Amino acid sequence: MLDEEPLVEALGRAQVPGDADGARAARDGLARLLEFAGEPDAELAAAWTAVSECDVPAPADVRNLAITLARRAAGDDRLLGALRSWLENRAPSGADSGHTNTIGGAVRIQGAAVQARDVHGGIHVHQAPTPRRPPTPRQLPPVTAHFAGREEDLRALDALRAGHPRSAPQLVVVSGPAGVGKTTLASWWLRRLTEDFPDGHLYADLGGHAPAGPADPLTVLDRFLRSLGVMAVPGDPAERVALWRSVTADLRLAVMLDNAYTAAQVRPLLPGTPGGLVVVTSRQRLTGLVVDGATVHQLGALDPGAALELLRRAGGGDRVTRDPQTARRVVGLCAFLPLAVSLAAAHLAARPRQPLSTVAAALARRHGPLEALRVEGEAAVRTALDESYGALPDGAARTYRRLGLLPVTHYDTPMVAASCALSPDDAERTLDLLIETNLLEDTGPDGHRFHDLVRLHAAQRGEAEETAEARRELTRRFVDWCLFTATAAEAILSPSHRDLARDYVHRPAVPVPFQDGGMALAWLDSHRQSLMAAVRSSVESGWDTTAWQLVDAMWPLFLRLRPTELWIEAHRIGLDAARRAGDRRAVGRMLTSGANGLRDAGRTEEAAEWYEEALRHAEEDGDVRQQAQALQGLGNARLRAGRPAEAEGFFVRALALREFIGYGRGAALSRLCLGEVALARGDHDRAAGLLSRAHTDLTAAGDTYDAARALAFLGHALACGGDTEGGERRLRQALADFEATGSRHWQARTLELLGQAALRAGDGERARQRFRRSLDLYRPLSPADTRRLEDRLRASRTADGPPNPLP
Repeated sequence: MLDEEPLVEALGRAQVPGDADGARAARDGLARLLEFAGEPDAELAAAWTAVSECDVPAPADVRNLAITLARRAAGDDRLLGALRSWLENRAPSGADSGHTNTIGGAVRIQGAAVQARDVHGGIHVHQAPTPRRPPTPRQLPPVTAHFAGREEDLRALDALRAGHPRSAPQLVVVSGPAGVGKTTLASWWLRRLTEDFPDGHLYADLGGHAPAGPADPLTVLDRFLRSLGVMAVPGDPAERVALWRSVTADLRLAVMLDNAYTAAQVRPLLPGTPGGLVVVTSRQRLTGLVVDGATVHQLGALDPGAALELLRRAGGGDRVTRDPQTARRVVGLCAFLPLAVSLAAAHLAARPRQPLSTVAAALARRHGPLEALRVEGEAAVRTALDESYGALPDGAARTYRRLGLLPVTHYDTPMVAASCALSPDDAERTLDLLIETNLLEDTGPDGHRFHDLVRLHAAQRGEAEETAEARRELTRRFVDWCLFTATAAEAILSPSHRDLARDYVHRPAVPVPFQDGGMALAWLDSHRQSLMAAVRSSVESGWDTTAWQLVDAMWPLFLRLRPTELWIEAHRIGLDAARRAGDRRAVGRMLTSGANGLRDAGRTEEAAEWYEEALRHAEEDGDVRQQAQALQGLGNARLRAGRPAEAEGFFVRALALREFIGYGRGAALSRLCLGEVALARGDHDRAAGLLSRAHTDLTAAGDTYDAARALAFLGHALACGGDTEGGERRLRQALADFEATGSRHWQARTLELLGQAALRAGDGERARQRFRRSLDLYRPLSPADTRRLEDRLRASRTADGPPNPLP
């Protein structure tokens, strides 16, 4: 039991008039008692609100709170004990002796109370009503009925849940770019787990990219605690976090923290329950939370089928079914981003008679979905990306928009460093930051790409914020880097070909990303589209000399990997550029190198026209070496056309010119071709003699690639001549050489020759194994070679006799 008057007197002594600190101390002391008061009723809540909303509470409000607590203490031993302990620390010994406590008038007392000494008047004592328990919080945002295409992601999250020990709290970060559907996925998943969390779902939007800035986690904690029935929330940050963890220690609770900005914003909101689950969604990767035990699920765009289903469900309806081709174009223009597809569907829903083709046309205009997809007049996709862009530091923002201006879709550190005039370390740090913010995707070892709509946004920012001079310099730096690096690869892979000039405006200071032939060829292969983009950009910018030099530097790519269509396109562009530049040597090189591509594509007559023009050109200039090159090409065109006698005449003339000028490597190549003619005629002994010498001379010249070609044909000649063991040994050695240099075309060709050798020896099963391996290599390289191998494979299943002598 506790009298009110001693309590009031103690408060009076604690609150000296004008003493703000004393008033706060009295309020804070009582605030600590609130946790003993149980679930608050309206009276107690009002009393606490009166003192908590002011920096310096009024003495009367503090006194009212104390009296309300005293009334609540009746029948509550915990609160009674806490109040008495507080009072003993405040009141002097014997403070209540001899004191008259009088209540008069029509006083209404809520709850049981004992009045010491005199009581007067009509006193009515009432039992306080039992306060209602606050409802179990279920705060997750509603989910759309059109949710589709995330089954694999839901399975991945379920696997994370199943594999996590129940003895430890679980923290999952769902990360992805703006508009990819992070909130919808997280809400949908948590709703499926409702039975696992009987104590509720808490939700907070942390405003990671809100105009007003990210939410204060302590403010979020205040809301969370009140949702769980805690009315007296401490003002001290550490006390508030501690109370949050104490309150949630035994709860089975799920918390969704949406649109988080940093790991530091999330940490104070992690509950203390081992049976709980926290799901964080963010445009950032929040890798800092991994230290706190988080697992990160990266969310990407929808697959095409799921995007079509979303378009149909959300508004496209039967129009998607009736016109699937246009529907696929619409979702493709939306880059399969859920937000963009949903907005396109909403547009269709609002216009039930509008055909899909109208939406597709709007999306295909210059600014595409960034401007066409609007909600109540606002370009929603662009706005979301603007928010992410606006949060970047200045240097990262500059790199972001400049990457959008480059004529490529994939980026690596050396390219970014050279194009944006950064050091490699600065470029790597910037790329890491763009990846962390989900504006850039990591595609492999030092490989990165933009989502299509993000790239469009970056390009728009670049066009708006970079000057014309800056944009031109950016393109020039990129082109020079491509030329510099391709030339370095050419010097390793085809040193004899590297004899024409190279001109730079901004010679790159970054090191080349390869040290040997295999790495150099792999670089050319992985950057073929970037190199072609540099060729086209050079022509568009009027840099004709750079355009043909780039094509010339790409020669090892064309020769060893045989991308015929790219080969032909590049040399058509290079030839025109060389003519505009007025460089006759360059014109001759483009003609012979380009004709090789036409010949390789089976367009032998057109190839012969290019070689003949190259021959006339060289004769006009008196360039004997180029004459021999053109004659060699004409011989190869005739040989490919099945006219070996004509081919032999051109090869003999080329050999004579090359020997006349002392060009030993060229003479060896002519002998190699004459060996092929002998093979075509079935003269295996003569072929073996020519090919053996060609192999020796090419090895001495350091031309390992062409030496391996000579060795492969030598093995074939020996096998055809009856020396099966000697032929197979040389073919296997040639295959190993081609594997070491990465030449997939010649790996396939050598496997084909090995298959023929096995078939000739009567081993049909081994032949078929080799043909299948050859076919797998040919498929992405050459349709014509693929068809030939398919024919060989079919024939090998029905007959084990001798194969055709040559492909």
